[in-house]
Amino acid sequence: MAHILIVEDDPSLGFLLQDSLESAGYTVSLCPDGEQGLAAVSQNGYDLCVLDVMLPKLDGFTLAREMRQRGVDVPFMFLTAKALKADRLQGFELGCDDYLTKPFGLEELVYRVKAILRRTARSAAATPLDGGSPDLLRFGASSLEFNNQQLHVAGQTHTLTHREAELLRLFALHPHQLLRREEILQRLWQDDGYFVGRSLDVFISRLRKYLQPDASLKITTVHGRGYKLEIAE
Repeated sequence: MAHILIVEDDPSLGFLLQDSLESAGYTVSLCPDGEQGLAAVSQNGYDLCVLDVMLPKLDGFTLAREMRQRGVDVPFMFLTAKALKADRLQGFELGCDDYLTKPFGLEELVYRVKAILRRTARSAAATPLDGGSPDLLRFGASSLEFNNQQLHVAGQTHTLTHREAELLRLFALHPHQLLRREEILQRLWQDDGYFVGRSLDVFISRLRKYLQPDASLKITTVHGRGYKLEIAE
């Protein structure tokens, strides 16, 4: 049974969200502000976080950023009245799995939650690519411990998010091969929409930054088509 954390400062809406998700069969915890939400997600294991953006003490965007900085790798979605394109893009750049604007129907929320949990469960149980992907992948002068989400580059170790590790593994298993954007989005997000596509751009930029100290590696963009991991001989 999935355990969901809701961070929502409106008591009435928080009650409705909790009641709807519990009625759908989930275990639900509710926090009324961003600071309590950050403490809860740092101490407990959740399968999904539903975050309001305009929260007291710590807003939802800052909460999501702090989660990532602390190495908390949990799927999350924003639930907010901030409906501008710039706000939506910021949400996806922070790594959210969905962005639902108010007002919304409770039934729609439940279906979106189910979709995220299906995607994350399917990703965790997915059959390894190419008949089996090892935990330790070596490419160039770098290596990835996939299960631990540890990337080792030029004497430095980076702790990746699960999505970053999945994306880098995909490149490492297919060096010098063109990976089409649509293929990556469908494989990792099961969605090739505009906002998710912008999220992919952010993840590519992060991986390039991590890999920069290794001169033998380069993620190149094939304009209008996709990306390649090139490894110098």
